[in-house]
Amino acid sequence: MPKMKTSSAAKKRFRVTGTGKLKRHKAYRSHILSSKTQKRKRHLRKATLASPQEQNKMKMLLQI
Repeated sequence: MPKMKTSSAAKKRFRVTGTGKLKRHKAYRSHILSSKTQKRKRHLRKATLASPQEQNKMKMLLQI
């Protein structure tokens, strides 16, 4: 049986931290920014961790 391939979409969107958790960027910061407050845009800048439920799915896609 051939090796399973890593999902290209997942490897572009997620990074694995030292403890094995998945880091992701927040959504809603690509366009129509004039209607969003400065505070909201500032909070969207920082990366965050994927939820534990999603981490299991993503780890399968990333072959971790």
